[in-house]
Amino acid sequence: MRKQERRALICLLLAFVLFAGTGVFTYRYFKDGAKWAGFYGNTQIFTDGSINRGTVTDRHDELLLHCSPDGLEYSDDWTTRVSTIHAVGDLNGNISSGAINMFASQLIGYDIVNGTYDTSANGKTIQLTIDAEANRTAYNALNGRTGAVGVYNWQTGEIVCMVSTPSFDPYEGVSEDNEESIYFNNFLSGAMTPGSTFKLVTAASVIDNLADRDEFSFECDGVNQYGDSDTEFRCVYEHGEVDFREALAVSCNGAFGKLSRELGGKALKKTTDQVGLSKSLEFDGIETAAGSFKFPTDDDVRLSWAGIGQAQDLVNPCAMMVYMGAIANGGEAIEPTLIKSTSFIDEIRGAKTIGRYLDESTAAELKDMMKNNVVENYGEENFPGMDIYAKSGSAETGGDDSDAWFVGFTNDEEAPYAFVVWIKEGGAGASDAAPVAGQVIQSLQNSNYYE
Repeated sequence: MRKQERRALICLLLAFVLFAGTGVFTYRYFKDGAKWAGFYGNTQIFTDGSINRGTVTDRHDELLLHCSPDGLEYSDDWTTRVSTIHAVGDLNGNISSGAINMFASQLIGYDIVNGTYDTSANGKTIQLTIDAEANRTAYNALNGRTGAVGVYNWQTGEIVCMVSTPSFDPYEGVSEDNEESIYFNNFLSGAMTPGSTFKLVTAASVIDNLADRDEFSFECDGVNQYGDSDTEFRCVYEHGEVDFREALAVSCNGAFGKLSRELGGKALKKTTDQVGLSKSLEFDGIETAAGSFKFPTDDDVRLSWAGIGQAQDLVNPCAMMVYMGAIANGGEAIEPTLIKSTSFIDEIRGAKTIGRYLDESTAAELKDMMKNNVVENYGEENFPGMDIYAKSGSAETGGDDSDAWFVGFTNDEEAPYAFVVWIKEGGAGASDAAPVAGQVIQSLQNSNYYE
């Protein structure tokens, strides 16, 4: 009798193990099945280490890449290849965030029921959200300079332009001197000193925390020496007496240094975290670089530098672009995407929100101040047909020239774009980065984006 009981218990234990193992396998199958099927050793879908099926196009169905047993076939146009390579990916998989790597399961046509079985052996077509013409425009506008340009629809989250330089032609050989830098996607993986564009974060913190901001006043003599220290917060020119609104329009370092000290390190850190600049973004399986900031509570000089986008401030361009979109969208941030939706359910569901970055009233006040920047400083005539709200920046990084930034958005129901332009040692944001943004947005408006 006891033998039978022991045997019964053993059988029950084995049955439980079998049941649990089946459960684990089923979970892993649904979770990782695409990765298993996409293993490079699978000769059905890989030839000499490269995917042999699938096609990648831009949002207008312009061919960017076709995979076949004969190899990878990119666009016939050189500028298209070099301006979209960071979105598409390269033959050897050096660009980890490229479509070849990130969306391999979609390319090979994997599904849970049929696996990789495909009677045509042609795979599937992935339509990216990027506009190839906008990418070409951005690449040409950067004109050989190291930089990043990103534009996305702040209502739908679709990234319509993503360019990183230096770049390369996948059909040409790569020099060992710049092998690492050409594979690096500055837009997704970079973290750079933001310069005066960070004043949009400090300004948001001022709106949320300083009730008497309308009474703020600062006398700028162009040098702005703080206290008894030898530190000078220099401005491009003497601004004279400025209030809060004017301080942003003329980008007065002295005034924003003072505002940073009035806010304190804790308030600045809270706002920076709140608007998503200190953490990485995750979308479509891609993870961007996280920002890095230090706001000391015991060092007013270092805090002042941090509040004007210098010191140890580092920001990711994609995260800055999403923050611009949140301001345009009443404080609500929309998650970016690089894959054009083909699902009716996804179309009905709409864009995916990341969360509320700002109160609606804070976003509205910032928006008004950014339009004032354009009217007073950058000139609306420089952006014909574009309802632009923006902030420029020139970040001192120890190079021969400043890094040039221009960030902002368009407030147009038919062209709701948030954008970021960064050019390493590019000079002044208003004169060097702003024209790049203008050319790219003009290109998007001309491309019949919503057709």
